[in-house]
Formats: sequence, C-alpha cells, structure tokens
Amino acid sequence: MAVRKRSRTGMAGLAILVTAVTAFTGSAQASGGVASTVVEHRATQTAMDAAVKAGVPGVTAEARDADGVWKSASGVGDLKTGAPRGRNDRFRVSSITDTFVATVLLQMEAEKRLDLDDPVARHLPGLLSGLGKPGRDITVRQLLNHTSGLFDYLADPGYGETYLAGEGYLQHRFDTLTAEQRVRVALAHAPLFAPGARHSFSTTNDVLAALIVEKIAGRSYEDEVRDRIIEPLGLRATSFPGNRVRLPRPSSRAYSRLFASQPDRIDDVTEVNGSQNWGSGDIVSTTADLNRFYAALMRGKLLPLRQLKEMKTTNDNPDVPGASYGLDIERFQLSCGTTVWYHDGGMVGWLTLAATTEDGRHQLTLDYNADWGAETVLPIVNAEFCPASS
Repeated sequence: MAVRKRSRTGMAGLAILVTAVTAFTGSAQASGGVASTVVEHRATQTAMDAAVKAGVPGVTAEARDADGVWKSASGVGDLKTGAPRGRNDRFRVSSITDTFVATVLLQMEAEKRLDLDDPVARHLPGLLSGLGKPGRDITVRQLLNHTSGLFDYLADPGYGETYLAGEGYLQHRFDTLTAEQRVRVALAHAPLFAPGARHSFSTTNDVLAALIVEKIAGRSYEDEVRDRIIEPLGLRATSFPGNRVRLPRPSSRAYSRLFASQPDRIDDVTEVNGSQNWGSGDIVSTTADLNRFYAALMRGKLLPLRQLKEMKTTNDNPDVPGASYGLDIERFQLSCGTTVWYHDGGMVGWLTLAATTEDGRHQLTLDYNADWGAETVLPIVNAEFCPASS
C-alpha cells in the first residue's frame, strides 16, 4: 500500500513506503488473535499518536466495525494557536474524488448512456487528437484504471514550479484554472506508453473522466455527484468548493514544506482556489462521510452487481508490490490476511486515506493536515485491520 502525493518539485506519483511496508509486514505477521474492539482502537490511537510524535501536526480518523463507530484525533489543528485537531474536521480529500467520479460513470453505463470501452474521443471529440493514434485508442475504462498512458500534468516541471511548490505556489494558489488548461499541460508531453500496456496513475485521466460526466449529463459533474451520491447517502458534510478558497467549518489549518532548500520551513496552505483541483481532487468531506460512501459502494447500494464487479476488476500496480488497481479504487492484501479496498489522496497540505473490507463492514478513514509523514500511514492501517493478540 502506498500514499499518493506530490513532491516538493511538483512531481506526482506513488510514494512507495518501503520502510513502512517492511515494518508493517513484521508487525502483522506477529499478530495471531483477534483483539477486543477497545484494544483494537487503542492500537489505532497509539499509531496516530506516533505519527504526531514523528512530526505530523494532526490526525483525524474514524473507524466503523460491528461494534460501532470510533472517532478520534491526535495532535493540533492550528500550529499558531495550538488548537487540537478536530474529530469532525472537514478537509480536502484530493484524489479520493476519483472514486466518486468513477461511480457516476459506472451508473451511467448501467443506464446505457455510455460504454466503458467507448473511445474517449467519442465523448470528447478533438481533445486528444494531437496525440495521433494513441489519442484515438484511449478508452473511458483506461482513464478509470489508469492504463491510458497519458502524462500526468502534475509532473510537468513548469506546472509544478508554478502551482505546487515554493514561491510559485504562494503567488498562484488563488488563480482560477480550467480543466482544459490542465489537460493541455499534459498533452504537451508524449504518452508514456501505448493505451492498455500497464498501470500508471495520472491525474490527467481523472480530469478527463469528470469532463466526460459533464458531456453525457449536459450539466456539471458536481451536480451529478451531488444528486447521485451525496444527497441519497446523506453526506451532509461533503461539498464542492468551486472557485472558493476557504474551507467550511469545522476544519483545521493545512501545512506544507514548500521549499526543498528550507526543509524546516512550514507554510500554512489552507486556502487555495478549488478550481485548481476540479474533477480530480476538489471534494471537501469528513472521515464519517467518506466511510459512509465506501460502505455503500462496497455493499452494492450505489452500483448494480455487474458495474461493481467491473470496478473491482484490477490491474497489477507495478509500483506497489501486492497492490492492484481497479476503476479508481485499489485492492491490497495485508499480511495478516485481510484484504482492503482503498483510495488515498495527497495534495499540498493534506494526506488522506480511506480503506474498507470487501463487505463494507469494517472501515477506516484518516486525514493528516500536512503533506508529509506518509510513512506513518501504514502503521495506522495495520493497527486497525490487523490487531495484535489480546
């Protein structure tokens, strides 16, 4: 398992947690029994506290299992005032947004409004024409399972210097960007490989997927997600920022180490124009709402059986041993034998992960109000899903 995040140079990709995986495997293999719920969550709390001790400002989390709902937090939500991290904080979920978009597209497939094997060009004519044959061959399914080969615009050095790091970020974080502007950055680069050749996560795929939702629906992707998922599930703390820069309350401040040359410098990056992450990372939510969403998804409340099976049909993720990627959701078997389906999100100022068992009956969602400390995420997952012997 890995946490996707953006590096200080603006590059995007999978931060492979080799050290954490090694420690995680050993710890999980050492656990042989099933602990009580109290002990189980005590271990989760201890792992959260350890992340804060290692330097993460604050963590908020919620776990749900057969014994009920457990909510907790650790550390601070505001480094200036020392206010604690809130258990009900709202935060930017980053690429967890992708699972919402994929769910809408699968619902549209069930309604026969598209086929996942349609070429993208059928729904967004001309947009990928500059890529030649690869642009004609990429399908909607390949966007969702990230086998399109499209370059990730976040990995463009110029984009990174302007919008993801250093003075560029501080000067441009309130800029309004369109989806087409971000896609054009990606299309200035040749595809990484032929469509369908392998898996490689690219944020460009997710922006295109949201554009396809809009083209088919004839209205905003936000309206589609709201009407199809947010309102039916009663996700009252989940929203879209549009061009707004502030977070709804309750919320904590978000922090980033924007300057590679000043590793000890920490900047408050809470405010940012929501349009910069439109369609691929703009949703604002809570741990409780994300747990409700993934539980409903895994239990078949949002998709017919055929579409849920499609979502859970995976390709090996060559960047993360043991992981395989479906349609904007990932599968990982823990060394204690538990399989979790998860999605993570990493953006300037935030790291988020939502994980659930396949039956949707045991879940954990957590959020860091900082974009570092990814190596401490996996021990928290271990503590929750692979409890030590009581």
